[in-house]
Amino acid sequence: MNQMTALDSKLDALADPTRRAIVELLVQQPHRASDLADATGVTRSRMSKHLRILLDAGIARDERPAHDARSRVFHLQPNAMNDMRRWLEQLQQRWDAQLQSFKEHVERQAE
Repeated sequence: MNQMTALDSKLDALADPTRRAIVELLVQQPHRASDLADATGVTRSRMSKHLRILLDAGIARDERPAHDARSRVFHLQPNAMNDMRRWLEQLQQRWDAQLQSFKEHVERQAE
């Protein structure tokens, strides 16, 4: 998956308010799907769909505890937002450069 496709996937995943709420919960600590469903007020089947989207986008990961292979615990994927952060920083740099250029233009006109 190229960088923009991965970024598009993450942006699509985070466009949904329920998935953003899930990410907020996972920032605090890992959770089981049932706990996430209870915390967000969605059905377990709906939670499964939201988690699949977050997994596919590389935002979350899951693991099966050794003591209970039927259970899955979801974690926020480390560094999941690095490509988004880099893209936003590039946009910010371009915006800053344009604003600096505009400022210099206005200052030259005022002389």
